[in-house]
Amino acid sequence: MIKSYLSLSGECVTRKTIEKSEFITTSRHVWGEDQAREFVSEVKENYPDATHNCYAFVADNLGNFLRFSDDGEPQGTAGMPILEVLKTNCLYETAIVVTRYFGGIKLGAGGLVRAYSGSAAENIAVAKKVMYQNCAENRYTVGYSEAAAVARFFAERGVNVLNKEYTDGVSYTVAVKKSDEEEINASLSDILSGRVQINKLREYFFPFPV
Repeated sequence: MIKSYLSLSGECVTRKTIEKSEFITTSRHVWGEDQAREFVSEVKENYPDATHNCYAFVADNLGNFLRFSDDGEPQGTAGMPILEVLKTNCLYETAIVVTRYFGGIKLGAGGLVRAYSGSAAENIAVAKKVMYQNCAENRYTVGYSEAAAVARFFAERGVNVLNKEYTDGVSYTVAVKKSDEEEINASLSDILSGRVQINKLREYFFPFPV
């Protein structure tokens, strides 16, 4: 059973120059192989005149579906080093493309490995990361007089408020870590002296900020 896994949120682009060659690294969270390959194709379309678009991705949340490509660089000098960065950082459902514009100076096999792995590592270091964890999506309904206290409670606890509705009362739809659900429900009920209606909606994996 999957408990949690680390991935990226959104897209991150970084650049560096090594011996006159420009390396542009793009990383993104992906859902499965199809989206990973679409991402690689999109990056290639963004840099159609690049010398190489080398990539690696871990397309699933178990680490079983791995793919990489040297895209014309000497075998083992680009795709595999990029993949090792993903594995070292324990990232899943993540794809990286390192685009190279050749600057006229050859780097040699060792230099290429360092350039591609270094470019990928620097990108991952600054990319926004999230932890996908089992969450409970609940709806908390209170009267208007309790709304401010509930909003403050959620803000202090870092609870992800997904939606807020105003009807006869105020309903907050939130995503809480499954491991915190019982304690949050009990604490909120205690603070409001029981003046809260709690409805369990569903459970799924949610990207909580790291």
